[in-house]
Amino acid sequence: MQWYNEPPRWQQEDNHLIVRTGPDSDYWRVTHYGFIRDSGHFYYQEVQGDFTAEVKITGQYEALYDQAGLMLRLDEFNWLKCGIEYVEGVQNVSTVVTRDYSDWSVTPLQSHPSALWLRLSRKGDTVEVHYSLDGNTYSMQRLAYFPVVPQLQVGIMCASPDGPGYSVTFEDFKVNQ
Repeated sequence: MQWYNEPPRWQQEDNHLIVRTGPDSDYWRVTHYGFIRDSGHFYYQEVQGDFTAEVKITGQYEALYDQAGLMLRLDEFNWLKCGIEYVEGVQNVSTVVTRDYSDWSVTPLQSHPSALWLRLSRKGDTVEVHYSLDGNTYSMQRLAYFPVVPQLQVGIMCASPDGPGYSVTFEDFKVNQ
C-alpha cells in the first residue's frame, strides 16, 4: 500500500492504522462550493476487476466536515469516498461520487456511534456502499455508477477540510477479489 497525500502523523500496528489528519485536507470538485480540492489522505492499493473492501473506523471527529472512510479512485476527476462525515455536531454516513463534479449523499446517525463499519463493493460498472453500526447488520447507503477501467486504487481515506486535524483509527482493512 502507498500514500497519496501522506498525513503529518501515522503509524501501523498489526491490523490497525492510526492517522492524525492534516488541516485543509479534502476531496471535492466544483459542485455548490465552486472549488477543487485533492488534498485528503489516501492509503491505497491497486485493484483490478470486481472486489469488496471493508474496514472498521473509530475517530475523534471535532471540526466541521472531519471525515474518514473508504475511497475508490481512478484519477482526480473520477473517485468515490464514503464513511463518516461530521457536520454541525452530527455524525453522518456520507458518500461523495465524483465524475468531473462531486455529488454528496448523507444519512444522519441518531447517536454518535463509537465505530462505523464500511463495505464498498465493485461489480462491473456499479459500486455499492454499505455501513454497519455493529459490524454484523449492514444497510445500503448508496448505489452508484463508476466507469469500468482495467485498474483502480482502493483504500482508506481521511481529511480535515475546516479543522486543525484529528485522530482516526482504521481496523481490519481488507480487499477481497
